[in-house]
Amino acid sequence: MPRNLAEWLAYQEHVNVHSIELGLDRVRQVWLRMGAPAVARRVITVGGTNGKGSTVALLEAMARAAGWRTGSFTSPHLLRYNERVRIDGAEVDDAALVASFERIEAARTAGSDPAIPLTYFEFGTLAALDLFARSGLDLAVLEVGLGGRLDAVNIIDADVAVITTVDLDHMDWLGNDRDSIGREKAGIARSGRPAIVGELEPPAGLLQTLAACGARIERAGVDFHAQRHAGGGWRWQHRDGADMELPDPRLSAPVQYANAAAAIAALHALWSAEPVLSTRDWPMAIGTGLRAASPSARLQPLGGDPPVLVDVGHNPQAARALADWLDAQPPARVHAVYGALGDKDVAGVISALGARIDHWHLAGLEQVSPRGLAVEALAGILRQTQPGATFDTHADVPAALAAARRAAPAGDRILAFGSFFVASAVLAQMALEPTPSAAACTVPVGTVP
Repeated sequence: MPRNLAEWLAYQEHVNVHSIELGLDRVRQVWLRMGAPAVARRVITVGGTNGKGSTVALLEAMARAAGWRTGSFTSPHLLRYNERVRIDGAEVDDAALVASFERIEAARTAGSDPAIPLTYFEFGTLAALDLFARSGLDLAVLEVGLGGRLDAVNIIDADVAVITTVDLDHMDWLGNDRDSIGREKAGIARSGRPAIVGELEPPAGLLQTLAACGARIERAGVDFHAQRHAGGGWRWQHRDGADMELPDPRLSAPVQYANAAAAIAALHALWSAEPVLSTRDWPMAIGTGLRAASPSARLQPLGGDPPVLVDVGHNPQAARALADWLDAQPPARVHAVYGALGDKDVAGVISALGARIDHWHLAGLEQVSPRGLAVEALAGILRQTQPGATFDTHADVPAALAAARRAAPAGDRILAFGSFFVASAVLAQMALEPTPSAAACTVPVGTVP
């Protein structure tokens, strides 16, 4: 019997006993059986601890504004699996995904006993590559799921690799220090091809591994620079003389300038070798992309009074970025809706935000993920990390959000974060409410004339 999309996803969750199984041999073998076609004329792979999703969105928007037909692959999703695969700015539909899963299943079960095992993520990666290869793309932008060297995305040789940041996360898989994690993330780079390093102080392990593999390293603060202007706007410069005055990104957090600068450096590396626009038109395309890119749950405002903002930040580095954003806002009491997975550095997240949170509305996540932290355990970490912090506890995210909205008067601010599970629950809950009559203005993505 043919499966629909929901049935295929349920099947993928159980066909392999391992939810995570790093390594390229299995997924590469299936891809070869599928013919291993070129997925696009050019490929950019984006890895890093934080900032990957925003950087992918920026690359997609800028490339499309330059007239390139572009596909993007990201994970995880928030509300719909289809979010993971976008072609020419639109999510692929159920039928396309189902057809691709059928092709993958035929390839992995053909001529072998037993069939080649694939994880849920590997099925999704192969589906994205398969659909991109059938779409006549100028550019494919691929987000690494975990690490880099052994992530399924790395079966594709990228024309440009971007490493946004390196911090302590997924240490059970990647190592216990930034050097070790950086070495794993450097594995997406290729000899003789650009590797864009987006943070100002990358770990030595990352730089050493990039150099050892022969990548052409381009570093933020060394080879390209981003300088914000006090009155708005910012300047991007490259050591080769490229110099652009640009509008502020639509994405509001201060860290988004670093993500945007790295995205521009990646496109600059491609466009310098293969001119897409005249030098005069580059700032127009990039500016259009900066104003258009708005991935969900990156300090996304959801309306209301007090306003609700949602962010997928789930580790100390992401929490520091949230702290920087809060510091740049007008003063207001902040109510946090917070839930976490048990394998994350919860104490580090709480410490990074510190007294900026006036009241914590803690939510248990054990009902939505085997790794979800129960609210009692979360409260214990909060008590130990920040004695005296005020909080209440709730069984799940919807209950925590409802409590925060009841407790916070107009003029306060509600910040929901801590996990993709938190973000998806908040987005789903807020989507049930009536839409305000006045919608925010958006900037369409189009080709630069």
